[in-house]
Amino acid sequence: MNEWGSEIANGRRFEFGRNWNAFLSILDESRIREAENSLRKMLGLESMTGLTFLDVGCGSGLFSLAARRLGAIVHSFDFDPDSVACTRSLKQTFFRHDDHWRIDEGSALDTAYLAGLGKSDIVYSWGVLHHTGQMWAALENVKSLVADDGILFIAIYDDQGWKSRAWWKVKRIYNGGTAGKLLVITVFVPAFVVKGLLFDLLKLRSPFARYREKMQQRGMSMYYDWIDWLGGFPFEFAKDEEVVRFFSRDGFRLVKSNKLRKMNEFVFKAPAS
Repeated sequence: MNEWGSEIANGRRFEFGRNWNAFLSILDESRIREAENSLRKMLGLESMTGLTFLDVGCGSGLFSLAARRLGAIVHSFDFDPDSVACTRSLKQTFFRHDDHWRIDEGSALDTAYLAGLGKSDIVYSWGVLHHTGQMWAALENVKSLVADDGILFIAIYDDQGWKSRAWWKVKRIYNGGTAGKLLVITVFVPAFVVKGLLFDLLKLRSPFARYREKMQQRGMSMYYDWIDWLGGFPFEFAKDEEVVRFFSRDGFRLVKSNKLRKMNEFVFKAPAS
């Protein structure tokens, strides 16, 4: 059994790739366009033609696909073999035999692997590095992957105090075995549905509007995001000011940030040579 399989079996890691494989069954053109739009909006770029784009923890491969469709030369990698398979499946469907999209199995904690990647104009790692089990080491490692005057776009779970620590326990139960997984899904998925319905009633709007809005946020799916949230482990978090301070000490300049409900997005500009 490899390292990934061992961590799954020991309840130390969530099977992200299997969840993303299920998500691909509902991936359509509208979701891909929303992913493209979210990249354009946060990066402030209408096109990525000729730019190198490194997707650290590519997951489903959706944002690698979006970057490639925007003209970038893409390199995707993930620690999860199932996520790598998902990304390769997308490439096979949309960019078969394309030399400008490379996909590897690799880890953001493997400094020997990272040393061979060189530097990229855009380094993208959305909602990934807090799942490595060594978040601050992973954040340190991605610094070296950004080209001079390049862009780093990351998203990290916000430190919400006791709530974050309580969710750590829930996620640990989910990954503890089949019984834990069923318990967490049985309790929390209906709770999420009811909470959303009550919110919609208070707002006097259709529940379907909320699901459509979710799709329009990065082209994602509410249900598969729920599963990703409940199971996502290892699980770390940080206050936004901690992340900004961490990168600014090495000359990275914050150019845009966005505070989501549980996540903070950051776009940093790397120092020039």
